[in-house]
Amino acid sequence: MAAPRASLRLVAPVWNGGTSGIRGLSRAVDPEGSPRKGRTLLRFLADRFYDVEAVREYLLQKQVLKVLQKNRSFTYIKERYGPYVAGAYFILKQGGAVKFQDKEWMRPNGRGLSGELWKLREVPVEAVDASGCAINYQGLDNLLALKELQSLSLQCCPHVDDWCLSRLHQLANSLRELSLAGCPRISERGLACLHHLQNLRRLDISDLPAVSNPGLTQILVEEMLPNCEVLGADWAQGLKLGPEEQTRDTASSPIPA
Repeated sequence: MAAPRASLRLVAPVWNGGTSGIRGLSRAVDPEGSPRKGRTLLRFLADRFYDVEAVREYLLQKQVLKVLQKNRSFTYIKERYGPYVAGAYFILKQGGAVKFQDKEWMRPNGRGLSGELWKLREVPVEAVDASGCAINYQGLDNLLALKELQSLSLQCCPHVDDWCLSRLHQLANSLRELSLAGCPRISERGLACLHHLQNLRRLDISDLPAVSNPGLTQILVEEMLPNCEVLGADWAQGLKLGPEEQTRDTASSPIPA
């Protein structure tokens, strides 16, 4: 039992010392000349199961930092080229698409961003397709300055949540279309924040797993936004029949053979 405890004491100070990566920590732990030298840390700790949880925590923190990095504000671009170019640059860097007024859709390509982008300083952005992008609460700062934005798709964005929706009132004067379909972190509480968006004409709230009662939610959203077409899928789901309706439904159902 003495040998495993000695190995554990060796791993702990190296990990807490801020080693810059999995390979670096693997080299620090394995002695010189060891046949195991060069293994990744994940393999090293898989052989010694007691530190697998430490690797899991490390990888999770690394993922969080990556999302934060993607959602930073491009202040230097905003100061030099204005909010339209800065907002478009943010979306294009995440793999989304933007449409400037009277222009074609602009998307990233294998050669990087189009040089045309830097010439559109005075042209408003009227549509943004950020489907599947890693936008979060902080990253919305890059979009809320687009005061002429008419269409916004946040479809299947894994980090868009109720708190994000509470900020969209800043686009209330211009926003006409909004898609939130497939966002796993949006619930009824977030949808209630959309009452500020009275200029909306089309809203997609289909496939929201955090919404517990889709049928009732659609009814409430339609009442909240009477001039808006609300789209959803299987919205009858979650609507409960009363005793009388259940009796009639049972009576009208065919008797199985």
